[in-house]
Amino acid sequence: MGDGIESAVFPIAEALRMAEERGVDLVEIAPTATPPVCKVINYKKFLYEQKRKQKELKAKTQRVVVKEIRFGPHTDEHDLKFKIKHAEKFLSDGAKVRAFIFFKGRTIMYKEQGEYILNRMAKELENFGTIESAPKLDGKKMFMTMIPKRRK
Repeated sequence: MGDGIESAVFPIAEALRMAEERGVDLVEIAPTATPPVCKVINYKKFLYEQKRKQKELKAKTQRVVVKEIRFGPHTDEHDLKFKIKHAEKFLSDGAKVRAFIFFKGRTIMYKEQGEYILNRMAKELENFGTIESAPKLDGKKMFMTMIPKRRK
């Protein structure tokens, strides 16, 4: 019920009188309960506590960072290794990696080559991450998403 007041069922008029005697507010905590649950507390302090709890919860949640790496269907060996090294760093930092092959113009004929590049990337990064979504073609882009492996 509040400071120095035992938990019990009181009529609204009596609860309001008790709150006024103490110079605080009567705050409805659970309006859907039968009977409704109220507390005799300082309302501004109650709001402050709620805001602080929400802020703590927000600080504890992790934000998912997604890094994108773009390839072409004719990406050379050196460029591929260079970008795989970047993806390795992103995964070890805890970010998701979204790799995609962009097919420009007639290069859409080389879908198999794009899929080969993404599968090779996944194979080389298997120690750092796992495939969340396998390579799939969507319009002129072929996507693959990798998530970092859990650290112990």
